[in-house]
Amino acid sequence: MALSHLRQAPLALRLARLPLFASPYLATRRVLPFAPVRPWRLLSTAAKPRSLATVAAADADDANASADGFFAENSTSWKSLGISDRIISALHGADLARPSLVQAACIPHVLTTNDVIVAAETGSGKTHGYLIPLIEKLCSKSSSTEDVDPQNIAMGTHDIVLVLCPNVMLCEQVVSMANSLLDVSGEPLKRAAAVCGPKGWPAVRPDILVATPAALLNYLFDYDPERRRREIFLRSVKFIVFDEADMLLCGSFENQVIRLIDMLRFDEKLLSRAQDSEKEVPLEGSDEYHEDSGSESAEFSDVDEENEGGHIQDSAVEVENAHVERRKDWRRVRKIYRRSKQYVFVAATLPQSGKKTAGGVLKRMFPSAVWVSGSYLHRHNPRLERRWIEVTGDTQVDALLDAVKYGLKSEVDQLGPNRTMVFANTVDAANSVSDILRRVGIPCILYHRESSLEERTNNLKSFRENGGVLVCTDAAARGLDVPNVSHVIQAEFAACAVDFLHRVGRTARAGQSGIVTSLYTDANRDLVRAVRQAEQLAQPVERAFSRKRSFRNKLKKQARLGEPATLLS
Repeated sequence: MALSHLRQAPLALRLARLPLFASPYLATRRVLPFAPVRPWRLLSTAAKPRSLATVAAADADDANASADGFFAENSTSWKSLGISDRIISALHGADLARPSLVQAACIPHVLTTNDVIVAAETGSGKTHGYLIPLIEKLCSKSSSTEDVDPQNIAMGTHDIVLVLCPNVMLCEQVVSMANSLLDVSGEPLKRAAAVCGPKGWPAVRPDILVATPAALLNYLFDYDPERRRREIFLRSVKFIVFDEADMLLCGSFENQVIRLIDMLRFDEKLLSRAQDSEKEVPLEGSDEYHEDSGSESAEFSDVDEENEGGHIQDSAVEVENAHVERRKDWRRVRKIYRRSKQYVFVAATLPQSGKKTAGGVLKRMFPSAVWVSGSYLHRHNPRLERRWIEVTGDTQVDALLDAVKYGLKSEVDQLGPNRTMVFANTVDAANSVSDILRRVGIPCILYHRESSLEERTNNLKSFRENGGVLVCTDAAARGLDVPNVSHVIQAEFAACAVDFLHRVGRTARAGQSGIVTSLYTDANRDLVRAVRQAEQLAQPVERAFSRKRSFRNKLKKQARLGEPATLLS
């Protein structure tokens, strides 16, 4: 049999018989099918988070909370959170009968005018946590005579929600979730549309616009003859959500997002100045905010799903440099101004250990924001069954096959077909895992950045509807809501804390149970020991990783001080 044949042959020969590995060089060497992560790339301790105005989500161990630790306590309802009957009816129609702990913690704050930062574990209900109160606000405003003024509608100046996401798949997921909240006529309470990838600007302006930063900037700098499109749009945006905020505030996303924040804040300052002077400043009055004509041709490349952002083309960078002085003028418009927009930042991982981390940036830019933290942020989820398996070059393939079969036979509480996700660190490794599974008769679906958007969309749809095994890179780890994943396998151990937490967060979502099997080698044995100790002590798993200081240096320092080799100090 194929399986027996593979098991009897040495690992290198097994791989050499697979099409991807059929090379004389590989066949003569004992190599791991997936290159182990170097331990010195994996973190040291992060500083203890400092919150300015932290509102912790209800403790899952509270006597009145639901037993699974996902839903809010029984006395908490949508009504008690300030949600109207019309929205509650739509929520029941979407099978959302009760708020989660995170939703109960963040909805009251989003309903105010405060800026809000939501840092909560994956699968805790964060997306509905901001969509529900913002739709509530839009519905409340639309009932006023001012907002239904036909002239305002014709000009496109009615209030809208802007949601920024790092990639196309997340944009489409948010749109789907927003449009699933229906009124009694079967129409969305507030219509959402995406501007990303191949999708252009909608013919009719939606109430909720979901976009990647690059796609939005391309639209804003694509002027009409009167050069008013950007100002009208910015004046209309009253609520801005940054979904996956930690990703949007780092890498090549950062410049795009900060630029958008500057533009939105400048519009707030203009409106505040007009209100204080008791006269309306026409939109053309924001000429100091205009770019030169050269910016009309500036384009921003859209975002690849797995890369950290879309890079601004050289022409756009030149335009940006040419207007440094003009941007300084924007900031000179009074620093104290009347706020007219609300900013909401949402993330499952939000490091705060340095000024340049996402949390550090938010503290500096939004010092008065309310922070809402989930019960298991960066911590072990008690609904997870953990399996840790150390492997060598000779045992890795067998361990992988056993893990996949274990998940397919497990009796984890779930709805619908069995779903297993197998993570690898690179596209080549994902292809290798896929080949190994198929050679032994285990069908699987591939998902990584080198697949076309259409192929990724179709594969994800098939996995959601039919279940099975999805072999993927971290392109599938962040934000994608695949319901009822019963088993997550790390064929290669994650390279950083963010990847680890997002992978693990694909299962045991929304109060359900799940299994995580992590294969690791001696190269990351110390890291695994630190992660397991953090979970046992109910400490943040993030402390077992570091973006800046190497794992090796941390161990050397502890050895010099005569301390145990742990990263949890």
